[in-house]
Amino acid sequence: MLKLKQFKPEFWQKSELSTGPYRQMFNFRRIWKTAVLLTSLVTLLPLILITSIDYNFTQKSIESEDLLRTLRIGSNAKRSISFFLSERLAALTFIVRDNHSSELSQPQKLDSLLQNLRQSFDGFVDLGFINEQGLQINYVGPYNLGGKDYSNQEWFKEITKKGFNISEVFLGFRNVPHLIIAVQYALPDGSFYVLRAAIDTTRFNALLRDFELSGRGDAFLVNRQGVIQTPTLYHEPLFEKIPYHVPEYSDHTEIREERNKAGEDIIICSAYIPDSPYILIIVKEKDELMKSWRETRFKLIVFLVISITVILLAILGFSTYMVNSMFLLDQRRLSTLHHMEYSNKLASIGRLAAGVAHEINNPLAIINEKAGLIKDIFVYTDTCPQNTRIIELLDSVLASVERCGRITKRLLGFARHMDSTIEKVQLGKIINEVLGFLHKEAEYRNISVNIDLTENLPEFQSDRGKLQQIFLNIINNAFSAMSVGGHLEIKVARQGDDSLLATITDNGCGMSEADLGKIFEPFFSTKTKSGGTGLGLSITYGLIHELGGGVHVSSKLGEGTTFAITLPLQPPQKPAEK
Repeated sequence: MLKLKQFKPEFWQKSELSTGPYRQMFNFRRIWKTAVLLTSLVTLLPLILITSIDYNFTQKSIESEDLLRTLRIGSNAKRSISFFLSERLAALTFIVRDNHSSELSQPQKLDSLLQNLRQSFDGFVDLGFINEQGLQINYVGPYNLGGKDYSNQEWFKEITKKGFNISEVFLGFRNVPHLIIAVQYALPDGSFYVLRAAIDTTRFNALLRDFELSGRGDAFLVNRQGVIQTPTLYHEPLFEKIPYHVPEYSDHTEIREERNKAGEDIIICSAYIPDSPYILIIVKEKDELMKSWRETRFKLIVFLVISITVILLAILGFSTYMVNSMFLLDQRRLSTLHHMEYSNKLASIGRLAAGVAHEINNPLAIINEKAGLIKDIFVYTDTCPQNTRIIELLDSVLASVERCGRITKRLLGFARHMDSTIEKVQLGKIINEVLGFLHKEAEYRNISVNIDLTENLPEFQSDRGKLQQIFLNIINNAFSAMSVGGHLEIKVARQGDDSLLATITDNGCGMSEADLGKIFEPFFSTKTKSGGTGLGLSITYGLIHELGGGVHVSSKLGEGTTFAITLPLQPPQKPAEK
């Protein structure tokens, strides 16, 4: 807790002390809070607003870029697959038109054509020549498919309508996944024949794997019913239905967002492959796609947090410094005002004391004169017989009058020295004058006072009134700190050739180290509950330095306090007026 208090500004540790009709203007805690709040709003609000706008704009830009990139990949993949199929369809079309049916019926010729196709294009597995009844009358390839009847096959029914057919991937008689490209050639008599080729899906599938897909991307083909036609990386096996909605037909590549079975956001790009039963599907996980955005977002948030922290620290530091400076200036203003008030009170007391002394001196002079005359009558004349008892009483009256005269002279001396004047003074005499005002309290509380003055103390140039205030404040504080039966020791000695050292030691309650460092601060007092204002030692400190001296205080809690005051023999030189 003590360490935390060290970091608190002075205005936060002290209560509001400003007085006057505009007291509310000096609520420094409220000023500090208002300054911090307004400055924070003015600086942080635009920063947070700009960061938020940039955050949303960057996120949307990255999402849009991912969608466009996926769309471009889908369009490129659509063109590649379409080119792959149309290229092989064109090759078969050329062969069926360039060769007569009699040539295609010859195994050697058909085998030669297959070899040429394999050398020119990847993926051709076999060739078959089929008549209009759907019988395969000539076949070359690795399977024993001669004489197979395809009249009931869907692709054969389709080819009679369109003149060509690109089939879905299926197992067929081979029992391995493959697709069929078939071309019809119509004869003048209305009959036709078909050249049919099986395409290996290995090369077909490799086309889809060659695309670079981010975000755990998966590219595959489905048919119009959503049945998977090519292997997938993260989805259902071959010939199973995809768990997503099959898109409506469109000539363009489309993209949309959905959720998968796990509830994760995904991006689906779809494109219908022309003249084929295939639909290209590209699926990407949005969370994976936004991984780069998460890294950017983290950097953005870190930047924002660091910026806000630095700005807040700067605002707190600057506001604290400014308000604390205002507080110290206000404290100095209050100290000056109270000092003036204190000085005015002392001056008023001095004037009052002078007036009282003058008023008392007149009747005292009359009493002294009359009492002396009565004594002379009793002593020197025979009119009244001499009475020892009456003479003793008259001596007592004259002694009391003399004592009152000394008191009034002391009051007059105190009043005359309220104004600041430099004159020759004797420090021991001033201390005795101050103790003369306090001896009744010392007697009442049984406080013993010991004065130790070094012999041959020199007279020196100083301000008598300020010296009286200094020693009156310190000795009065010492009396307040001591209980009944206390002891006060005052020593004055010469220190070097140019100064005197006066030490005032009491055996009072003492002070803690924390309080010892604050005793000269304005308004600090350990006697606030008993009426202390906290100005006495602050004014004393200022008076000592005005005289060119210094003061050092040492104290132990429960043991007592010592004030060591150094006073120069020559007053400090005032700066010349410009």
